Amino acid sequence: MQRPLAASLLTTLALVALTACSGAGPAEAEDTTPPGTPTGLTAASGSATTVHVMWEAATDDRAVTGYQVLQDGRQVKEVPATTVMTDVTGLAPGTRHTFAVRARDAAGNTSPATPAVPATTLRATAEDREPPTTPRALRAAPDGTTAATLTWTPARDDTRVTAYDVYQAGVRVHSAPGTATSARLTGLRPGTAYSLTLRARDAAENSSPDSPPAELTTAPAPGAPPNTSPLALSATSAHGEITLTWTPPETGAPVTHHELHIDGRFATTIVWGAAPPTGRATYTFPAQAEPGTTYTLTLRARLPDGTWGDFSAPRAVVVR
Repeated sequence: MQRPLAASLLTTLALVALTACSGAGPAEAEDTTPPGTPTGLTAASGSATTVHVMWEAATDDRAVTGYQVLQDGRQVKEVPATTVMTDVTGLAPGTRHTFAVRARDAAGNTSPATPAVPATTLRATAEDREPPTTPRALRAAPDGTTAATLTWTPARDDTRVTAYDVYQAGVRVHSAPGTATSARLTGLRPGTAYSLTLRARDAAENSSPDSPPAELTTAPAPGAPPNTSPLALSATSAHGEITLTWTPPETGAPVTHHELHIDGRFATTIVWGAAPPTGRATYTFPAQAEPGTTYTLTLRARLPDGTWGDFSAPRAVVVR
């Protein structure tokens, strides 16, 4: 195993733009056009007190800024435009409700609400502290540039599995009913690497351990170059250190530099001082955080033309 000889930390520069004007410019036209109505609304109960609501993103002549979730015709939540799923909590067991969603833009225009869909919370059961077993054989296949299909083998539970939750780097991105063995993810980015895990959940909100991850890379947009992300990134923590292993991308030349990002921010550049490692590469660094802290890590490689390639699928690691 070779160790990098140098690691450079990037100092973030704040750029302040100064503008001057000699007179008032033309007023921006008032926005009176509401967004389109969201589509694909679903609502499913995953426990005795919660309902999971999901929908497809709406469009606007400028930009959608958020979504309002309605329960029985009354707004109960508002979420940002980047969110197309949410849990409505605090419901009574065994009760039927209807749910709808409307989109909102920066000018305060709201779309018509979606047609309402019903969902009934599960009935309360005796105290249950036993989680389901881990789902098995998770597979992920890209479906064009912005979607993917997941399949798995069902989990088992002492009562019953009520939902399957899909996670990307520790963040839930989709939920499916407990009877499902497949799910379709939408809203992904073209030419992007993802690492997805699955948890089974029961009516008492007990969740199974994560399944082993399933890797996928969506198809690139038409005319875009092939994906250049590092492959099969693994992250482990022990004794206050984090160890990464990965396979550098095929670029037609040795990859001598990698950039490490932590929680979406640049952390360091990993530079190999001699010939870069062949096959799997390894890098260990101190984790300067309290035990139990979770980091999300991504890598990208410097390409032969000096530009930076695509990011790897993210990995979540808990400091130990």
